[in-house]
Amino acid sequence: MSGSMEDFEGDGAWADPAGMAGPAGAAEGADAGPGAGSGDADGDAGIFGADGVAGPGEDSAEAPVPEDGGVAADPLSEAMETISNLEDELARARADLYNLTQEYNGYVKRSKADGLARYDEGLAKMADVLLPVLDDIQLARDHGDLTGVAGQIAEKLEQTLGTNFKIERFGAEGDAFDPNVHEALMHSTSPEVEAEQVATLIQPGYRMGDKLLRPARVGVVSPE
Repeated sequence: MSGSMEDFEGDGAWADPAGMAGPAGAAEGADAGPGAGSGDADGDAGIFGADGVAGPGEDSAEAPVPEDGGVAADPLSEAMETISNLEDELARARADLYNLTQEYNGYVKRSKADGLARYDEGLAKMADVLLPVLDDIQLARDHGDLTGVAGQIAEKLEQTLGTNFKIERFGAEGDAFDPNVHEALMHSTSPEVEAEQVATLIQPGYRMGDKLLRPARVGVVSPE
């Protein structure tokens, strides 16, 4: 093998190692000669410029610019504005809740007042139906006809109405005349009286607590 290599060298086939590329390779090397490194130089110059510093419009870290072209918003200012808006909404919600509470309390008070008024109206209607019965009881008592078991039942009825519903009879001869509770059906004068008073009780009156159910119908006598 050593002899063979020497033979090749002697013939000139392996004399120049560059000959491995052949005539075409040598030509390509000649063509790439002077400007072989210009590509890298041009590439570096394109990125960094002639002085090696990135120029405008080249890749670099820049601050974000708003889409509308204005000044970027301050996060702290946005947070403070959000807090202010939330505080306003909370204040309005509290005001609405206060107004709703007041309306509800007013509704409850009105409902209770209306309920009591309806209750009193119901009692007044019941008493108005019973007034003729009470008149008959009083007439029978005045004539002495209310005795025995019937008299006991009548007294029990009057006591029940007076205790549970505060219904009471009023009006008697000699009472001072009061136009608010008396209805004068007759009138006369007398030197024996010093002020207007009830001379004759024609029909007794009834009241339920402070509510007048029926005025007493009377004859009035006045001083001369």
